[in-house]
This record gives sequence, structure tokens and C-alpha cells, in this order.
Amino acid sequence: MPATEKDLAEDAPWKKIQQNTFTRWINEHLKCVNKRIGDLQLDLGDGLRLIALLEVLSHKKMSRKYHPRPNFRQMKLENVSVALEFLDKENIKLVSIDSKAIVDGNLKLILGLVWTLILHYSISMPVWEGEDEEAESKTPKQRLLGWIQHKVPDLPINNFSQDWRNGKALGALVDSCAPGLCPDWETWDPVKPVENATEAMQLADDWLGIPQMTAVTFALRLNCIPPWK
Repeated sequence: MPATEKDLAEDAPWKKIQQNTFTRWINEHLKCVNKRIGDLQLDLGDGLRLIALLEVLSHKKMSRKYHPRPNFRQMKLENVSVALEFLDKENIKLVSIDSKAIVDGNLKLILGLVWTLILHYSISMPVWEGEDEEAESKTPKQRLLGWIQHKVPDLPINNFSQDWRNGKALGALVDSCAPGLCPDWETWDPVKPVENATEAMQLADDWLGIPQMTAVTFALRLNCIPPWK
């Protein structure tokens, strides 16, 4: 099974944290147009908030008209089709995701859709500090890990799971991005991961404007830090 499908499998430990994180990510972008979702599985089904999200992310308007009050299933299908056609024109490739899957609340495919949006709009940047000439041939996840390793060379960070468990890596990364913001991360007690991660994420939120997309206790309980944080 390909890595992406494995990560999104219904029995994978990522499932709950994906729902939680993806919902926060969507709402962080939708708040600028005074919209939000509460249930990721259902709230994109009429197409309206999906269209709004795409317009916010792309800074473009839909080229096709859609139903502002989709009271019937066919209207919802047509709205979602407008959104998916927009993604196709943006050269964002989707696999096995159609309007019926979104309207019917197929959670696995909805997670796949949102993850594709995150990869395209939040992770796939042209060039990052410290990247080499081969960066374009790497996956977004590999590029993100490489950037972290460049920012925190003194810590052995080789994954997005075990190496983040005690919270110190988060503190080191925050301090690297804003020297002096989290200077005591090296003295943090590794047996207090929740306190460590909470302090790092709160500092990033307060001073760097980086919203907390994942609940600390939720992530650490699963022994993982999601690669889109």
C-alpha cells in the first residue's frame, strides 16, 4: 500500500489526529471570510465551504457559477464539481476523489483531499533556507524534514514521530526561528512532554503568529507529531 494510502487508512492511528488537525487548518483559513466547519466529514458536503476555502487559499474566484443555497443533492454535487474542476485547472491532481465522495461524507477521501490542499498550499514552497539544488526532486515531507534538520542541527531529528515525543525538539525549533524566544529548551525535563510541547506551541502562537493546529495532549498520546504542524 502506498504511504499516502497507508497514512489515511481507516484503522491508522493518524485518523483522529488528522480530523482534528485538518479541521483546525481549514478553520484557520476560513475565519477571514467568517466561515467555519465543525464536522469535517459532513460540512464540506454542500460545496459552499469547500469553494470558500479554495478561494481563500488560491486568492482566486471560481470561474463557474454555483448554487448559493444548495437544498437538493444534485445542487450539492454540482457545487462540489465546481470546486474539483477548479483544482484541476490549478494542476492539483486528485486520485479517486469525486463530488459524490465529498457529498456522501467519505471521510477517508475527504482527508485525502484536505491533505492534498495542505501539501500544495502550505508545504510545497519554491525554496526554503538551507535547501540544496536537489530540493525540487524531493517530496514535501522530505523537504520539510530537511528544513527542520537545517534549523536544529544539534538535535537528531530524523522523523515526525519518536524524535518529537518529549517536546524538546519543538522548543529548539521555536528558538531557532526566533532566537531567545525559547532559550531554556535544553534544560526541559524530558519526562514532562506535555508541559514542554505546550510551552513551545504557545510561544509560537503568541509571538510568531503560528496557530496551534493540533492539541498537544492529543498528539503526544498518539506518540506522534503530525508532519503538517
